[in-house]
Amino acid sequence: MDAQNPDQTLASPHLVTAEDLLRLAGAPPVTGAWRSGDPVAGRRFVSVDVALESGVTLKDARIAYETWGTLSAEADNAILILHALTGDAHVSGPSGPGQPTAGWWSDLVGPGRAVDTGRWFVVCANVLGGCQGSTGPSSQRPNGQEWGPDFPVLTIRDQVAAQALLADRLGIRRWHAVIGGSMGGMHALEWAVSWPDRVERCAVLAAPAATPADQIALNHVQHEAIVSDPAFRGGRYYDSPDGPHHGLALARRIALLSYRSAAELEGRFGRAAQSTVSPLFGSGRFSVESYLDFHGNKFTRRFDANSYLCLMRAMNSHDVGRGRGGIATALERITARTLVVGITTDRLFPVDAQREISAHVRTSVTGSEPHVVDSIHGHDAFLIETHDIGPLIEELLVHS
Repeated sequence: MDAQNPDQTLASPHLVTAEDLLRLAGAPPVTGAWRSGDPVAGRRFVSVDVALESGVTLKDARIAYETWGTLSAEADNAILILHALTGDAHVSGPSGPGQPTAGWWSDLVGPGRAVDTGRWFVVCANVLGGCQGSTGPSSQRPNGQEWGPDFPVLTIRDQVAAQALLADRLGIRRWHAVIGGSMGGMHALEWAVSWPDRVERCAVLAAPAATPADQIALNHVQHEAIVSDPAFRGGRYYDSPDGPHHGLALARRIALLSYRSAAELEGRFGRAAQSTVSPLFGSGRFSVESYLDFHGNKFTRRFDANSYLCLMRAMNSHDVGRGRGGIATALERITARTLVVGITTDRLFPVDAQREISAHVRTSVTGSEPHVVDSIHGHDAFLIETHDIGPLIEELLVHS
């Protein structure tokens, strides 16, 4: 659950410029979802029937995915990369028509990089319930209407089950590695617990074994921000003149504060004003306020409010110990060589959450303690600190 695109993970101080604001001129769309008929960009698609934990079977669910590299004849060089809450399948490459953001991990995935696409066959799929090509609330039902609030409740396990069906369709019986951060780390961990025979290596970055009450509470506040927007209309806004962009932007602003550290915001913005107009005695604003508003408003142009609610609810479901005798017993099922990484300043999923994982995964490459990255950038450090994260993943991939 993080910024997930490069322009929101800039480490250098900056103000929101007039050029930035010009790019957001005009009202946001009703939904920022990718819709059938939009440019396909690098997406590929499969349709699968997914049996959900709720007992519902989601038939002909579309999974949008991208690939890089070439699958070996033995299908033994496949790597699954799993995105976070607001990410998508576009892990590497430029933006373009139908693809509003550049690859969210381009510094890590590509020819000659830590995840070398000259050697590995890399797959990244938009999660079930997402809004960038995979079936979700903004997708049309057989009757031609969007699912909206009628979309089935999803869990992290449901989304991983859909990814397993995708792997089957691609002819991949066993992943050389599954790699994910934040919500993607939840998926990676669930993969290693649910299908230990299908995962050779696993990297869990800045993610917990179970979503804590603190995160559930934060998700609830964001949920209320969205559903309280009059334009939300109970989730049936797709045919309306405007969508719940005020509520969605507010939810995004709330979330951004948990992705960064207090020290970074202080060092990056301090008490600087956005302009020469005083934020104390005039109509001016602090630069940190403009930063939050700019990125909140930008977010409404690439995401869907119903999908955001659906994915937050899926995150709330995350608990690898549910129905398995508890977290410790579940983690002991993992046989994959596992890398667990925490961030010193992560206030979304603090390091103690990663310590809990490492303490019970017998195949942890760092023993009973996780590898801890010292960074000022908070939770989003797993996206920003590629010079630290890259070598760790590269070593995991190439060493026995």
